[in-house]
Amino acid sequence: MSYDTAVIGGGPSGLMASIAAAEHGSKAILIEKGKKLGTKLAISGGGRCNVTNRLPEEEVIRHIPGNGKFLYSPFAVFNNYDIIDYFENMGVHLKEEDNGRMFPVSNSAKSVVNALINKLSEQNIDIRMNTPVKAIHYGEQEHTIILESGEKIQASSVIIAVGGKAVPHTGSTGDGYEWAKKAGHTVTELYPTEVALTSDEPFIKQKHLQGLSLRNVALSVLNKKHKPMITHQLDMIFTHFGISGPAVLRCSQFVVKELMKGREAVPMQLDVFPDESEQQLFQSMITAITNNPKKSIRNVLKHVIPEKLLDHMLAQNNVDGDQKAAGVAHNVIRSLVQHLKKFRFDVHGSLPLRKAFVTGGGISIKEIVPNTMQSKIMHGLYFCGEILDIHGYTGGYNITSALVTGRIAGMNAALEASSLGS
Repeated sequence: MSYDTAVIGGGPSGLMASIAAAEHGSKAILIEKGKKLGTKLAISGGGRCNVTNRLPEEEVIRHIPGNGKFLYSPFAVFNNYDIIDYFENMGVHLKEEDNGRMFPVSNSAKSVVNALINKLSEQNIDIRMNTPVKAIHYGEQEHTIILESGEKIQASSVIIAVGGKAVPHTGSTGDGYEWAKKAGHTVTELYPTEVALTSDEPFIKQKHLQGLSLRNVALSVLNKKHKPMITHQLDMIFTHFGISGPAVLRCSQFVVKELMKGREAVPMQLDVFPDESEQQLFQSMITAITNNPKKSIRNVLKHVIPEKLLDHMLAQNNVDGDQKAAGVAHNVIRSLVQHLKKFRFDVHGSLPLRKAFVTGGGISIKEIVPNTMQSKIMHGLYFCGEILDIHGYTGGYNITSALVTGRIAGMNAALEASSLGS
C-alpha cells in the first residue's frame, strides 16, 4: 500500500499529526501497535486529561526545562491557546483549574480521546491497530515501513510519534530510537524525569516518616556548594523508599542530572513552613508553650507540626516528647525551628525510567528543523512528541509539547508529500 504520509504511534502527538496531515490534503495512515488509541491521554491527569495549560507562552516554555526554548518556533504556528480553541471547536469544552491547567468540563479523558478519534474518521485516515512496525527502510524517493506481519507500506513522508520509554504499559517502549539512529540521528542519553526519588537515609530505611504527607512545602535541590539550584513549593510525601509527590517530581530531573554527573548523593533541603520566617515560627511555638506550660511538649506542638515529623524532630534534638513544655529551653525550640526550616537529607537515586512519568533525553533537537519538525538529516522524515529530547513538568506541559509538535509535523509532512506528488 502507498500513502502520502504515514504516522507511527497513536498517542497525543501521533493523533494530532495524522489529523493535521489529512487536513492538509495527505492520504494518511496511522499505525499503532496497541489495541487502543490515545492510551497516554486517557490516563493523564488522573484519568481526567490535563489537555494543556493556559499560562502565557513564556511561562509554558519556562515549565518545559528540558529544551523548552526549541518550542518558540512551533508555538509561532500553533500554541497552547490554539490547542484550547481546537478542542472547543470539536465540542470538547474545557475549564481552567489551579496553575492554568486545562481539563475537559466532562472531567473525563474519554471525551478528549473520542473527539480526536472521531476527527480521524472524518478525515478518512486509514487506521491500523495491533500493528507493530518491525523496521523502516529509507529510500531516495519514498520510505518503506515493514510491519511485523511482513506487509510493506510505502510513504512519501514518515512521522515517528512513538513516545519515549516512560509509562511503557501505554506502548512507549523506545522502539523509535533505533529507527532514528538508522536515519543518522543522535539519541541523547535517556533518563527518568517527573519521577519519585530514593534515599538511603536511616530515617527513610527505618520508615520513620513513611506515609507522611506535607502540604505546600518548599523543596530545594542543593548544588555542590550546598546552595539551592532549584526550589519548588508544592505538596510532597515520604514513602518507604524515599520521597514523592508534586514538589519531588518537579525537582527530580535536577537530581537525576546531578547523579548522572557521578555524584553519589544529592542533598535536598525542605522548608516545612515556607510562608513563615524562623522568627514567626519560633514566636508561635513560644506562645503555644506559654499558654500550655504543664502539657507535654509533644502535645503542645502537635497542633503546629505534623505528628510524625514532630516525633522525628524531637528525637533529632534529643528532646523527650513527654517532657513538660515549660521545661524546654528556648535554644532547643530555636534548634527545632531551624530543623523545620532547613531539614536536610540526601537522595541517592530515583525509580527507574519505566516508573517515571516522562522520558528525559531523546532525538537531538539540533537535528530537527523547529518550525517544521522535519529531520535535517533525512528527507521525508519527521518527529514529534516525547521521542524528542524535550520534557516538561507535569501540569499539561508535556501534552502541550506533544500536540504542538504533532500538529506542526503533520502539516509539514503533508506539504512535503504533496510537493513530491505534484
